[in-house]
This record gives sequence, C-alpha cells and structure tokens, in this order.
Amino acid sequence: MAVRQIREYGDEILRKKAREVEVIDDKIRELIEDMLETMHKYNGVGLAAPQVGILKRIVVIDLYDGNEPLRLINPKILKTKGTQEVEEGCLSFPNQYAKMIRPEEVTAEALNEKGEKIKIKAKGLLAQAISHELDHLDGILFIDNMLPGTLEYVEPKEN
Repeated sequence: MAVRQIREYGDEILRKKAREVEVIDDKIRELIEDMLETMHKYNGVGLAAPQVGILKRIVVIDLYDGNEPLRLINPKILKTKGTQEVEEGCLSFPNQYAKMIRPEEVTAEALNEKGEKIKIKAKGLLAQAISHELDHLDGILFIDNMLPGTLEYVEPKEN
C-alpha cells in the first residue's frame, strides 16, 4: 500500500468524467487500498479515484464509526429522499469549507472489491459522503453546489 498524491483544485483531472471499471483485478484492489491509506492519512471521510489522478469510477468512504470502510466500484445513486443543509469540506480543497444542500437519504448500488453487487441505504453523513464522492466521478466539485457566500478558509491547527 502507498499514500498517493491528492490532486488539488486547479488540476484539470478533477473536472473530467471518470470511466467505468471493466475488470476488477489486483491492480484495482491495490488502488482501492492505496486510496484508503491516503484518505486516512489526511483524515478524510471519502476519496474518489480522480482525486488521486485516476479516472476510474471508484470511491472509498470511512465514517470512522467502527464499521468497515466502503469500497465502491462503479457506484450509482438510485434514489434520494429529503434534503439536509450540511457543512462540507474536500481533500482537494485543503482547509476550505462551505454549506450546501445534500439529500438526507440515498439508495446506491455498486460493486465491491470482489465484483459482487451491493446496495446501500444511507442517511445523514453517509448519504452526504456518497453524494459528494459520486459528484467527483462526474467532474463536479463541492464549490459547484455550495450555497453562495458560505465558502470559508479555516487556518489549519498546529499538531
């Protein structure tokens, strides 16, 4: 496993549409584990493959709630319900946060790292994370959906 470089705002790859994964092999599984390691290093909740420079429809999410992180290949949102106003950040926009409206609930399907179809019913933070990360797969960034005037930079805390 390896920590990969996170692409930051201004990198043109973040605006490109990711391609479907055709074959789930050891190379894809290694990418997923690298993405998890990278996300954990930077204390992220989610990471999409384009954020590490790979135009594949792959997302990892970890709410740090004791459950196994999600590894989603070719994910799709099937339906949404309700709305929630949330504050959101993004690893590609270090120390920047904005408010936005996201679905309160989402139902999504994807393949796992074994190629098995999985269905996820998510609420709250998980619904928000799935919506955010799937936007990345279509070249949509969180600043595209933020409520006007809510973007702010927060000084990083010293360790």
